Amino acid sequence: MKKINVYLVDDHSLFREGLKFLLSNLDFVNEVYEAENGVQFIEGLKTKPADLVLLDIEMPKMNGIEAARKALKLNPEIKIIVLSMYSDDSYCSTMIDEGASGFLLKNSNFSEVKKAIIDVCEGKNYFSTEILHSIVTRMYRKKQTPVSDDLTEREIEVLYQICQGRSNPEIAEILSISKRTVDKHRENLLLKTHSKNTANLVVFAIKQGYFEV
Repeated sequence: MKKINVYLVDDHSLFREGLKFLLSNLDFVNEVYEAENGVQFIEGLKTKPADLVLLDIEMPKMNGIEAARKALKLNPEIKIIVLSMYSDDSYCSTMIDEGASGFLLKNSNFSEVKKAIIDVCEGKNYFSTEILHSIVTRMYRKKQTPVSDDLTEREIEVLYQICQGRSNPEIAEILSISKRTVDKHRENLLLKTHSKNTANLVVFAIKQGYFEV
């Protein structure tokens, strides 16, 4: 993995200092920049290009949503990992729409932070387990037709069950079809959506308007 520059944006200085120290010891991290709010981050980004930002949601002057929007205008390639205090974060779907690739709880172990950074830099999505669980338990099927019509009605039904965290045998029982049929639908879903795991499927489902949270 190539060396990256990381921006750490959070209004709690003690949290920033601790995380900066840990990040600086990673062999693939080149520079770690800090900002205490969205305004400071956007101004700093103009002179300090970064590959990835760890971005708090609730900050004074400019929140994480607006900061993410402006950051991507300045640098469309920047990767965004959202930092949250709570697993039932209502901003998740909004931040997905704004281009966030990862979601971490602030009390995550540093090993999870490292994994999230690596995954996101490799083009994947990353959700802490608690946040992913919160999203899927609050997810419901939209009544209107989604923007994409690439998936069949049955695939959408299977997708919904997958996003609810159900196994293939459970889905087969709920939909009254064979497990083998579910296996095939899951395989097709991963191929059609270019997803590698459940987290990627959740992101796809929300972005494409199949479900709401």
